[in-house]
Amino acid sequence: MPTVQQWRDGDWQIRAISGGASVKTYRCPGCDQEIRPGVAHLVAWPADDRGDLTDRRHWHSGCWRARDRRGPNLQRGRGAPRYG
Repeated sequence: MPTVQQWRDGDWQIRAISGGASVKTYRCPGCDQEIRPGVAHLVAWPADDRGDLTDRRHWHSGCWRARDRRGPNLQRGRGAPRYG
């Protein structure tokens, strides 16, 4: 069951995905690294979204919890150039 969390950028629906239910590879927008099959993670989408699947993003749980501490341009891979 999804739950709603309030963040600075609005309300988000969150659904936990167990490792056993994770069967595809996704890219986490928080760290730009892969979430491989079998890894527990979560899916987040705007709470006011009425079923538009294109707004759903798969996140590492730790990346989701730390997203308020990251700047909006810090979503990059380890090898990506640093700006600023």
